[in-house]
Parts: sequence; C-alpha cells; structure tokens
Amino acid sequence: MGPKHLLLVLLSSLGLWLGYKQLQSYFIQPEAIFVLGGHADRERFAAKLAKQYPNLPIWVSSGSPEGYVTKIFAKAGVKSDRLHLNYQAKDTVTNFTTLVNELKSQGVDSIYLVTSDTHMTRARIIGEIIFGTNGIILKPVGVHSHTSPEPLEKLLRDTGRSLLWLVTGKTGETLLHK
Repeated sequence: MGPKHLLLVLLSSLGLWLGYKQLQSYFIQPEAIFVLGGHADRERFAAKLAKQYPNLPIWVSSGSPEGYVTKIFAKAGVKSDRLHLNYQAKDTVTNFTTLVNELKSQGVDSIYLVTSDTHMTRARIIGEIIFGTNGIILKPVGVHSHTSPEPLEKLLRDTGRSLLWLVTGKTGETLLHK
C-alpha cells in the first residue's frame, strides 16, 4: 500500500471514529458534570447545568479558588455535597489524567464536559484519548467565550502528550515551555 492509500485509510478511520463518538455522545445521559477550570464563566455555567440535573455530581478540575467556586454553586442552589474540587492539574492534559482514576473508582462512565467553546476541540480530543480509552464517554457542552480560537500547535502538542500518557503514564508536562 502506498503513502496515499495509507493516508486515505487513516483519514477514513479517523472520520469513522469521530462520527461514532459524536453519535455516542448524542445518545448518552451523563452521570456527572466535569468542568475544566480556568474561567469563572465555566463554573457559573456548570452551576446552571447542575440545577437542571440535580442528581449529578460535579467535578471541577483546577478551577477558581475554592471559596469562590463554592460560592458560585451555593448561589445557584447546588448542594455542596455534590461538588468535588480538585487542584492537582496544571494544564488541560492533566485535568483529565489527574481525575480519570477517581471518576472510574466512583463508577462514572459518562460526563458532561464543560469548557469554553474556543477550548472545546482540544479538550474533547484530549478527553477522548484519556477518558475515552478508560471507558468514559464525553458529552461536550461549550460555554460561549469572547476569546480567539486556540492555535493548532496547542492541539497537536497536547494530543501528543495525551498519547504519551497512554503509553508511559507520563504527560510530559515538564517539557512544556511556558
């Protein structure tokens, strides 16, 4: 098989996989809300979503300071026993890697993924690699933001880091130039 055929097979496979994941997320009823921290708008949006789904636990990964986050959810009328705050993550990849085992141990097999709309593509790909390979289905919910779309370089870098994590258990976060 020549390089053109191989590329066609790879692109076709990727397209089929993405289509399958899209259908899967359409039909699933998530068992938890997973918020990627970084902007209070995401936490406020998640608090409103939590009101719509009063039985779902909420996981916030490296969000706003604890007191501020708890006030956002309390103001929305969300009980504090549903709220799980985790501050281990340093970036988007580690948002997923630091909580995948915890969610699995809690029996969570599907989540609402809450992040900014301009961050969703990268977050979803990372999430599919890290959560998806661990049996957790994502249902993305984008929060409108006024920021520019993320550069392709971030997507490629973090996709590579996620694949590295699958193989080695390491995210390569120490290799990042910040």
